[in-house]
Amino acid sequence: MPTIDDHRATVAALVAPALDALRRNGLEERLVDDLVDDAGAGAGHRVLGRAVATPIDLPPFDNSQMDGFALRSTDAGVRLRVGRPIPAGVVRRSLAVGEAAPIMTGAPIPDGADVVVPVEAFGVRFPAALDLPELTAPVGLVPGTFVRTRGSDLPAGGVLAPAGAPVTPALLGVLAAAGVERAGLVRRPRVLVVSTGSELAAPEPATPSPATPTPATPGPGMPSGSASTIGDANGTSLRAALAEVGAATRAVRVPDDVDGFLGAVTDAADGWADLVLTTGGISMGAYEVVREALEPRGLVVTSVAMQPGGPQATGTVVLGDSTLPVIAFPGNPVSALVSFEVFLRPLFAAHAGMPSDRPSMTLPAADAAPSPAGKHQVRRGTVRDGRVSFVGGASSHLLAHYADATHLVHVPLGVDRVEPGDPLTVWSIR
Repeated sequence: MPTIDDHRATVAALVAPALDALRRNGLEERLVDDLVDDAGAGAGHRVLGRAVATPIDLPPFDNSQMDGFALRSTDAGVRLRVGRPIPAGVVRRSLAVGEAAPIMTGAPIPDGADVVVPVEAFGVRFPAALDLPELTAPVGLVPGTFVRTRGSDLPAGGVLAPAGAPVTPALLGVLAAAGVERAGLVRRPRVLVVSTGSELAAPEPATPSPATPTPATPGPGMPSGSASTIGDANGTSLRAALAEVGAATRAVRVPDDVDGFLGAVTDAADGWADLVLTTGGISMGAYEVVREALEPRGLVVTSVAMQPGGPQATGTVVLGDSTLPVIAFPGNPVSALVSFEVFLRPLFAAHAGMPSDRPSMTLPAADAAPSPAGKHQVRRGTVRDGRVSFVGGASSHLLAHYADATHLVHVPLGVDRVEPGDPLTVWSIR
């Protein structure tokens, strides 16, 4: 039975080439203002597809770092008349001989001045300092003091950020400061999320969002209004999880019918998707639609030494005119989310310029619990007073308990029971 590390390597080998191809060839031009809107909508996590250079010096002119007086350093100890004030945003002017010019933070340094003395050095504050007729320049003035020189942040032509840099708030700010209106980004990975099962309720019409720019569509023959139907937890949670790491998604829900599955998935994926992610239909039942439809086309189903999330499948499959990597997770909702955290999230997070690993630490267990010795168990938990407590049981349908948890708790292979005080690795998930 493959270990978690074995299957992580398999998934990475399958998915990494598609993500690498996007970094090489998936350039997308975007307005900087639109990227601000994306970030505000929770749809950030982008990386530059090409380097961005500043077209101007940053800062574009010498300016004052302080509210104070612009002087010549050679006038140290000299009595000077107070001239016209220089607020931010005015045209640069020259400093007259024998003058000290009141200057505000960010205002252009007048020609001839080479130092700014903070207003508080004269025992007065603005705006009262504007009424001073004269002042005596301090002794020991050093040229350049409190002067932000032109190009000191970055000269014109300098690289603001290299290709592959994450688009952070600071980067967006410096692009705006440099007057850069457009940036070339690596296109978001497009993931078709396929929820299987004739028990899934038909969805309401979906509204596109910046993170998921295409609407969810129901598959053919989906039941609606039956007492035996359930909501699509997997499709909803996985699309949200993918959006957190910069992916765009499209969703289909399909019944346990091979022809209906192949038709719906091919129509949605062909020419659009970079990856197909399915849930359910890969176990040992009589209606395992993903297995029946895709095993003959190259999907390899295996059982990983992990609980929850043991059944897993990977492969490269031809769908219409597209040859696509397919990742198949189990259908129980906790199994699907844990599988995403363990196998897919690290790859997409790294592609989006985020840390690939969740914050991790080793903490003592607060509780006792059994664990299957032949499997790596991933439990849900919370951390209090430096100890980790399990939330809910180990069963893979306990999604409400997962939603209440703040950490994933790892019980390694070979451990058949956790006792209070045993050290456990925990991942912070929120």
